Amino acid sequence: QVQFVESGGGLVQAGGSLRLSCAASGAASGSTFSITAAGWFRQTPGKQRELVAGVTSGGRAKYGDSVKGRFTISRDNAQKTVYLQMDSLKPEDTAVYYCNFINFGGWGPSYDYWGQGTQVTVSS
Repeated sequence: QVQFVESGGGLVQAGGSLRLSCAASGAASGSTFSITAAGWFRQTPGKQRELVAGVTSGGRAKYGDSVKGRFTISRDNAQKTVYLQMDSLKPEDTAVYYCNFINFGGWGPSYDYWGQGTQVTVSS
């Protein structure tokens, strides 16, 4: 089983930036991580978890319309870590952010286990 630990969230003013990190650990995490697409999701109370950015094992990225041009996803396979650079933040970006393995073509999660997430709050 692979575990994800998200970090880097916090409180920031609108227009500011944050960089989130997601470290994978657990049995077979290394081999699994390096060959599997990964993504960042976000969730607000009462709403479904939304995939906002994904990256293939080779580094090809894709973004949801709500974050395109403002967020940048990247990964370090040697460190088993996925990053999300968030710039020009808006109050509507406020959410708990999670990472997970994804089905890049289907644009959804491909693994059933989730970490605790990291809270991002953007003040106006």
